[in-house]
Amino acid sequence: MLQAEIKSLLKEDISILIKVPNSGKHYLCDCGEASLLTVKEVQCISAIFISHTHIDHFSNFDGIFRHQIGSGEKVVICGPKNINQQVEARLKSYTWNLVDERAIEYEIREIISKHEINIYTLRPPYWNLELINTQNFLFEDEYVHVDFAILDHKTESIAYLFKEKDTVSFNENTSDFKKGKWISELKTAFEKNSGEQEIDIEGMVYKAAHLFHLLTRQAGYKLGVIMDHAADENNYEKIRTVFGGADLVYIESFYKDSDQEFAKINYHSFASASGKIMNECQVKEAIPIHFSRRYAESDQEEIETAFYKAFRKN
Repeated sequence: MLQAEIKSLLKEDISILIKVPNSGKHYLCDCGEASLLTVKEVQCISAIFISHTHIDHFSNFDGIFRHQIGSGEKVVICGPKNINQQVEARLKSYTWNLVDERAIEYEIREIISKHEINIYTLRPPYWNLELINTQNFLFEDEYVHVDFAILDHKTESIAYLFKEKDTVSFNENTSDFKKGKWISELKTAFEKNSGEQEIDIEGMVYKAAHLFHLLTRQAGYKLGVIMDHAADENNYEKIRTVFGGADLVYIESFYKDSDQEFAKINYHSFASASGKIMNECQVKEAIPIHFSRRYAESDQEEIETAFYKAFRKN
């Protein structure tokens, strides 16, 4: 099950680290100030997901790549329109005469629309953008598939949903057959929906479809991160489409309910609005995050109380 950790203290800018258990692989959501983020964790980050590039979500990008340069790895960076140019500008603002092109590679994935993602590469020491291709999905590796929604924050703000790959398990207690390599062949046929495939078990041949009852598909854990967004129906429709039924969602709740006029002016959400949309999405667990720096701990408690009252409303 994916594990998420908020790496920012109350008065710090937001940053969330997502870890894949037993893999050493990490994903980072936003690059705000994050005093709880360690150098070792940064060096395990294989992909960075930027919601938008307001300073409180992007200011620590320099601190991230400071500890990645020299790894020789490829790191993926996903973000809204122009994220390619903004990353390029940050990297080009430094002198790299002692670093060669093998030190690291950044692959930038610029979200143009729901089904149009431009792919660029950036390498030292000159960091010149190179457009590689355009694809119709954002991110997938051996562990997760990442879906997203493009929300309105008076600029495009990307909300991300990380979904672990489904797993298929063999129901040993319901089988009279001896274990063997046929189980992996059956799982492959199940994944490919190849019911006509022949499966040999101890010299007897069966159609895969006749054995599918021995398998169970377990849905992958779904973890969402919804950063800054206006509390309006247009955004909520997109959120419901992508995040409905998620296991856990972290959602921006920038303002107290008493300050919702500021939320409207600044295209942010507020406590009960964020709780309500999570209730409508029927997510199993939701956590309010990213509170205005104007607030003290007592204000945070007020936000959380209003949020959970709206979220858990029956």
